[in-house]
Amino acid sequence: MKAEYINSFYIATQDVFNLMFDLDVKKNGLKVAEDMIPTKDLSVLLGVTGDLKGTILFSFSNNMTLNMVEIMSGMKMDKIDTFVSSALGEVANIIGGNALTNLAANDYVCDITPPQVFVGQHKTVASLEEKTLIINLGTNIGDFDINIFLSEN
Repeated sequence: MKAEYINSFYIATQDVFNLMFDLDVKKNGLKVAEDMIPTKDLSVLLGVTGDLKGTILFSFSNNMTLNMVEIMSGMKMDKIDTFVSSALGEVANIIGGNALTNLAANDYVCDITPPQVFVGQHKTVASLEEKTLIINLGTNIGDFDINIFLSEN
């Protein structure tokens, strides 16, 4: 997997979190995994098609998700419901769209599939032919992970 794929998603995540939540995002670590496994309570799956193909999986804790949606909506959130899940899916969708715009600057023409939100920790979302890269990121309201599996089509 090329660094430009990973950097596109990292930069897009930093930009979106800064603009939408006024939060800085720092990279806590990277690891390689055999499977795409949600690491937190809520996950959002995006598919990538076009010049690149693959899957992006964002994983957030319940508390971080509720804090994010409170910041977005200005309303107190105390449970994970359809509104919260939808808002989290939209955040991932915006990050994905921005990342693909970044990749377009490197002549990759791609689209993303609509986000799928999973509530609860699942054992495995996808078994992959190749390895996935997991980026652990941190903010003042919590840590989250992005699983990235992309290859040229």
